[in-house]
Amino acid sequence: MTTPLLSLTWTDDVTGRQGFLVIDRLVRGVASGGLRMRPGCTLDEVADLARGMSFKEALHYDPEARYVPLGGAKGGIDCDPRDPEAYGLLVRYLRTMRPYVESFWTTGEDLGLTQDVVDRAAAEAGLVSTVQAVYPLLDDEAGGRRRLAEAFAVEVDGIGLDELVGGCGVAESVLTALDRAGVPYWRTRVAVQGLGTMGGATARFLTRAGLTVVAVADIKGTIANPAGLDVEALLAARDAYGTVDRSALRPGDRELPGDAWLSAEAEVLVPAAVSYVLDGANQGRVTARWIAEAANMPVRPDAEELLAARGITVLPDVVVNSATNAWWWWTLFGDVGPDADEAFAHTRRSMRALTDLVLARAEADGTAPRTAAHAIAADRLPVITERFGRYG
Repeated sequence: MTTPLLSLTWTDDVTGRQGFLVIDRLVRGVASGGLRMRPGCTLDEVADLARGMSFKEALHYDPEARYVPLGGAKGGIDCDPRDPEAYGLLVRYLRTMRPYVESFWTTGEDLGLTQDVVDRAAAEAGLVSTVQAVYPLLDDEAGGRRRLAEAFAVEVDGIGLDELVGGCGVAESVLTALDRAGVPYWRTRVAVQGLGTMGGATARFLTRAGLTVVAVADIKGTIANPAGLDVEALLAARDAYGTVDRSALRPGDRELPGDAWLSAEAEVLVPAAVSYVLDGANQGRVTARWIAEAANMPVRPDAEELLAARGITVLPDVVVNSATNAWWWWTLFGDVGPDADEAFAHTRRSMRALTDLVLARAEADGTAPRTAAHAIAADRLPVITERFGRYG
């Protein structure tokens, strides 16, 4: 594994809490990667995520598109986002990181933070935008900024387009895997961990495709119903952190322990909350055939090896949850307009093509899909660097 271009640790002078920034690599002087906030966040975690962002950018490289792939980066803050001190800490972190955001780090929401909170804190920190470093790469900066602002204002059934495209991408990855295996959607059950931005949208798209969501987990525990949950009702009963109001449950819905989603009788598991949730100790409880990594790094390497030995396929995060990041740039650079139908159609085409490519490469090479995805990205990285350069 290569050494990151930049790695730093910041200590807040008010709370003593730490924040991190890792720039894995630059393309044309810019790197892309979200900012997460969670208790226990570490520099090593952020470095792994930054490396993953380099792969995600490379995997979406299309020489015919306007979208110019960027380098990979990530930010992280060690704090519970529900902590009363969290918002002030976020503002101070962004104020400290302002020179990097202005110069070469484009960022946005990630685990524990929503885009509106990040934008509000960024404004307080004196930033024009959290993606302003990419503006010099645009042929029409005013048009691109207007297009992205209009896209963020789009809602579908009361949910923002920016929230939905990521889940659309996760769902298409799952559907592609099912299609390749010849498994009908109506016979496929799903368990989702996390009903926040990514998990909620994923549950919605999979349900609308004909799959049955039989379990969802949030911070209060697991909600299960073998006959299928009313996903729309649960989404409507969420708070800002993805926690479901239990008064919205139906008579057939059961409340189970928080980790019960792992052993749900389902063909697909979608960990969409925290990193490192599946390890060597608990992977034995999984009976599903596929695990779709909607979260970043939810399956530890040792667990992935053991799962593969039992015939369980992990659809890797660098593919599965990459649509949100790509949609930002497709919109900003002008590959898609600020329209939901256009965004979903482009996302479906791109994610199906990418997932199919990765699964075909894995079958041909006799490797895991993650290994295949990394190999494809590694093949593309030097091509991108040669075409666009690292720094200018």
